[in-house]
Amino acid sequence: MSSWNRRGYAAIPIYTRGVIHLDHNATTQPSPGVVEAMTDALTRLWANPSSIHRAGQEVKNALELARKDVAALVGARPKEIVFASGGTESICLAVRGVLANTDRRVVVTSQVEHAAVKRLIQDLENRGCIEARWAPVDRRGAVKTEAIDEMIDNDVALVSVMWSNSETGAVQPVGAISRLCRDRGVPFHCDGTPWVGKMPVDVGTAHREGGIEDPTDEQANLGACIDLLTFSAHKFHGPKGIGALWVRPKSWKVHPQQLGSQELGRRGGTENVPGIIGIGAAAREATKWLADPAQIAERTALRDRFESRILQACREAVINGSTEPGARIWNTSNIGFPRLENEAIVMMLSERGLCASAGSACSSGSLEPSPVLAAMGVPEPIAKGSLRFSLSKHTTTDEIDRAAAVIGECVAALRASTSVSA
Repeated sequence: MSSWNRRGYAAIPIYTRGVIHLDHNATTQPSPGVVEAMTDALTRLWANPSSIHRAGQEVKNALELARKDVAALVGARPKEIVFASGGTESICLAVRGVLANTDRRVVVTSQVEHAAVKRLIQDLENRGCIEARWAPVDRRGAVKTEAIDEMIDNDVALVSVMWSNSETGAVQPVGAISRLCRDRGVPFHCDGTPWVGKMPVDVGTAHREGGIEDPTDEQANLGACIDLLTFSAHKFHGPKGIGALWVRPKSWKVHPQQLGSQELGRRGGTENVPGIIGIGAAAREATKWLADPAQIAERTALRDRFESRILQACREAVINGSTEPGARIWNTSNIGFPRLENEAIVMMLSERGLCASAGSACSSGSLEPSPVLAAMGVPEPIAKGSLRFSLSKHTTTDEIDRAAAVIGECVAALRASTSVSA
């Protein structure tokens, strides 16, 4: 139901009940436990953690407990975690911080990175700071490891590849790429924002000085060879505005981008106490959830159920990327509806109380197909009609079944209107 604001403009309808939210790669709802922890931080733990009086030190202790919880989520030691304002700043700190401590000026990355990585590297290259090398992907959306291998030489300062693609869910060969970088003596940064909190991670330093000497393939796939890992709280039911960087100890130095005494001198500025308390609470909950392997299996089956019903309801629909087990993270589905416009579908779904997102992170009004899907070789008629659906650990079977029905109805209505227009 629409309302009017004080200036007389019609407000956009706000759905408070009955909404089916399948856009969790954009953000997740903070859990009740996170909200409670942050409320306590705002009302009781409001002193400055740098103050030496008792109130300040109580807050400092709470921050360090949160740091411990975040470290446990990724298999690290607490002092290795640096808090920042989000995933984007964490990425900037990792990339710029490494470049500031080396004379090498080549960065290797992939064609399907998130804008936080892609635009940063493009900007650095446009200003003459670096040379960028862009590795291609295969039709599954997975980065070609052999291309990374060919691109690494003595001029490479850093390799940066995300753990899973936020648009298609394609799992990248992080283990193979990280071991390749290790053998070549090149630091490997992994954007873990779509992955951390949803899948197991073990960077291998929590109980091992300096990490694992010779990790197995399974350990490498869990992150044991990664040198820098970045992630963000709001992707796993924590608050927005807080993220973290993990740097492997005794390996690569990261020069701070904001000078100050906080975060052991690695990131200056008075700490975002409620945010840090919030990410700590979210990390504790995610660690508990991930401790039960059945959770991921159940979520994967739910995602597959959703796709099966969409393909039944929309005969022309196409799953973008591989449907092989383990090829995609459990929560992400990218589906193409040929010869339709994704923005039109998103708007119609929204009117029916279903939240999803267009497959492209393009600017407002642009109908260009997603660069990620283009890199995968998805035909333009499919790419332009592709949507991303992303589940959370709280998505229910009932929501999935109702969503599939709504999508089928909306796609049919749009096809009918397109036929009439033609």
